[in-house]
Amino acid sequence: MIGEPEMEQNSKSQNSEPVRIFLHGLESSNNGVKAVFFRKHFSDMIVPSFTGDLLTRMEKLREILVGKSDITMVGSSFGGLMASIFAMENPSLVNKLILLAPAIHIIKNAPATIRSISTPVQIYHGDKDEVIPLPEVEGIARELFQNLSFYIVQDDHSLHETFKTMDWKALLSS
Repeated sequence: MIGEPEMEQNSKSQNSEPVRIFLHGLESSNNGVKAVFFRKHFSDMIVPSFTGDLLTRMEKLREILVGKSDITMVGSSFGGLMASIFAMENPSLVNKLILLAPAIHIIKNAPATIRSISTPVQIYHGDKDEVIPLPEVEGIARELFQNLSFYIVQDDHSLHETFKTMDWKALLSS
């Protein structure tokens, strides 16, 4: 288990404003293309930088989100794994997951509490992704996410073509 999920005790009254956060991939940072886009177009969005292993990254994520609720999480690749774990640990705090080619194919090996959740989840995965295996991700997503919309798009792992055409204003609305 990746630390104890202590955040579940927080109530919505502690944070009246919706929270939006972008979690970058393993080899990226908060200076990557997607992070820069979110900072430019959604000034209220939290766009942290993560380094280290999964445990270290999850610790930092929990610290960033302590006391917050009504959270919309956008996770790219490894960031999608992190968002999924956080939502499974704190389902009442997360209102939506938007996952971009998420690395959830390794979630069952993660030292975390893995459980099925009803949080709305939208996954976008490229049919030409050579980094994260589409069939494995789709199978695990259908097993873990009860309220899932899964989109297979004509793109690669980075979703370069798809990302810029997505209606982010609509996707990030509560």
